[in-house]
Amino acid sequence: MADQIVITEKSSQAKDVRAAVGSRYGNILPAEGHLFDLLEPEDVVPEWKRWSPVLLRPEGLYGTRPAEGGNKAAKLKAIREALRTAKQVWLATDCDREGQLIGQEILEHYDYRGRVLRVLFTAQDAQTIRDAFERAKPNTEYARLYAAAVARRQADQIYNLSLTRTATVIMGQGARRVIGVGRVKTPTLAIVCKRELEIRNFVPIAYFEVVAIAKVAGGQFQMRHALQQRIVQREVAQDVVNAAQAFEGALAVRVEDKRQGPPKLYDLPSLQKLCGSRFGWPASKTLEVAQELYDGQGKKIITYPRAEVRYLPQSLISDVPKIVAGLQVGQSFSVIPVPEPPMIRKGAGGSFYDKGLEGVSHHAVIPNVNTIDKLHEVWPRLSSDEKKLFDVVARAYLAALMPDFRYRQTTAFLDVRGFEFRASGRQPIDLGWRAAFPDWQPADEKGDEAQLLPALRNGETAQLQDPQIEDKETRPPARYNEGTLIDAMQNAWRFVADEVLRERLKEAKGIGTPATRAEIIGGLKKQSLLITQGKHIVPTEIGLSLFDVLRQADPALVDPGVTAQLECLLDDVVVGKQKMIGAIDAVCDVAQRIIGKLKEGAAAGGLPSLGPAVGDGAAAYPPTSTMKRFADSIIRHKGIKPPPGYKTSISICRKFLSEHAPKKVNGEARGTHEPKGVSPAQMLYAKKIAQGKGVVIPDEAKANSAAMSAWIASNRDGKRRRPWRKTAYTPARSAAPQSTVPKKPSRKRNAAAAAAASATAQTNSATGTPLRIPYGNKDVALKLGARYRSGGWYAPPGVDLAAFGERGWL
Repeated sequence: MADQIVITEKSSQAKDVRAAVGSRYGNILPAEGHLFDLLEPEDVVPEWKRWSPVLLRPEGLYGTRPAEGGNKAAKLKAIREALRTAKQVWLATDCDREGQLIGQEILEHYDYRGRVLRVLFTAQDAQTIRDAFERAKPNTEYARLYAAAVARRQADQIYNLSLTRTATVIMGQGARRVIGVGRVKTPTLAIVCKRELEIRNFVPIAYFEVVAIAKVAGGQFQMRHALQQRIVQREVAQDVVNAAQAFEGALAVRVEDKRQGPPKLYDLPSLQKLCGSRFGWPASKTLEVAQELYDGQGKKIITYPRAEVRYLPQSLISDVPKIVAGLQVGQSFSVIPVPEPPMIRKGAGGSFYDKGLEGVSHHAVIPNVNTIDKLHEVWPRLSSDEKKLFDVVARAYLAALMPDFRYRQTTAFLDVRGFEFRASGRQPIDLGWRAAFPDWQPADEKGDEAQLLPALRNGETAQLQDPQIEDKETRPPARYNEGTLIDAMQNAWRFVADEVLRERLKEAKGIGTPATRAEIIGGLKKQSLLITQGKHIVPTEIGLSLFDVLRQADPALVDPGVTAQLECLLDDVVVGKQKMIGAIDAVCDVAQRIIGKLKEGAAAGGLPSLGPAVGDGAAAYPPTSTMKRFADSIIRHKGIKPPPGYKTSISICRKFLSEHAPKKVNGEARGTHEPKGVSPAQMLYAKKIAQGKGVVIPDEAKANSAAMSAWIASNRDGKRRRPWRKTAYTPARSAAPQSTVPKKPSRKRNAAAAAAASATAQTNSATGTPLRIPYGNKDVALKLGARYRSGGWYAPPGVDLAAFGERGWL
């Protein structure tokens, strides 16, 4: 019908809707994500074009303008023309907060006044889509969802741009990039940096434990001294050993029958955490694979993947028999003993819980009931990764419908002359839902807890034999991987000390949203603030510097708890506890307070400055593989403890090598380790670099091939480091004025190279004297006679160096 149209979020969605309902509801027109951007601050207030420490809060809200890129202009034009004659619009964008915004912002921009119906579907098969159109409701019923989306977008623009500009203007003198601050991004960086600093500053503490073999009539087993607190003196542990030597006594045995319910179904964060730990996937890959299973051509076998909760509505109980039957056609699922009828658990401790879905538009990720009967046809078309992810989702669903895991917990105690020894073991009675995960063993059933105890009787005699001291050492906390980092973002209440606030934040969904957390982490990587090291995510030296400066400037800038509080406000808009403007006001109040503190600190001269350190991109690079191998070989041969960060920072690794690499004495390498010598080609290449930069090759670099490789890596042109090279960070939706961000920032030399350049300035008559021109001083440098080339700033031969020396630019 010409008088109505359907708006979808993307082309693939439009194709699915067209296949399901044809043209029954009018022409189907796809968007391409957001077709509108918010206006820039200077578009609203011209004075805001010049960056300054002010709150960029306009009168009312930021307006919108058509977005650029891709086919956005053509798609927007098609929708705009259709709206001229349409009397009714069906909004069929994604069912979450952002989907509501993508669709409704088009209607708001063009002031559409016709009838609008909202179509919500959590799967993209034909039957689900048809049902969704039949159940469509007036869009006015989703006004609060739209208001929350608007509040989030407006608040982020004001907070992020205001604080980015303030931080850059106040603390960025001499920096060669914008100091980007984000309401979610910066606290996420802080989570990783705090963990890294904990690890670097961790001092292991040695302690001791005592174990012994206990013999009883039915066999033998291991007992461990039950520590009230760690034993840090071997003499104390020896006292326990002496007491246990050939000791006989009566066991106190406690036997309890226990049960354990199945784990909850998956939302996106828990799915990303599991796939990160089990498969080593980045969070973005988990979402990508899940999205393909959700809306991929010829697939569509799971429900909406950007789930925020781990519950299902009670209305889906009727789908249980069909999904179970469809799954058990497959060979791998047919052996899972789901009872008949399946167990339906309701309420907060179960899977079907309507109250747990309040304020959200979509439920936990489960197999799609409308395509489950075609699973045997779809399965051969799935990639290995898609099969892995579907297996995870399917087994979780089946486990939720199975009986509790029942087991017998046996704990034995022995009083050994005042020292308590203990042993425990777990014997399964009924696997229940655990039968869905035959290869899985929980952490609490490993080690001592996994031992099989013989039949034990309360009061029977046990004899201890071979008591021994085990040397232990405390360990630092583990680094984050993408899955555990997303879990930390979702559970930001853990970083809050106030008990009342902790409980409030437990009800919220942390910082960011399931759909944006992977994107936030990816953005931090692109900005060279975080890098991936194996399965772990670690901060770069730039990231640590930025965190340290922002933390000193105002702890609220890097506090996940503050951001989680603001997320609570946005969630409250959805459920009607907070008005849109009230939520924006609250975020602006926080931003205004931080701006005030930064300005006060600057006036008092107490604020730190990132200065040139942020421009020192080399500090953020990891060492070359050759450097790491050489460092590891020195560590093995010399038995020394490596410095923290030597595998992630080229500067730390280079310093370690310069201190510990074998030095040459009379042409021969000293020590037992004999690394490969410098090749003629290496030396020739190094001399070219030294000549071009006006520096001297240090003796340490000439000691061996690996050391020379390290020196070359840190001094050669950045083009060879393309995978790690980054340009100046520009905040989202804004770009610094031309006078603030240089078009071609130069790489800063490290202190040693600068000192060498200064010491050899008089020998550089042919090539010029290298200079260190701080950011923002281009015009002054040029007036003084400085010039710029690929190697950086330099003073041509004959230029007076005194003015540069007075400014500390030599």
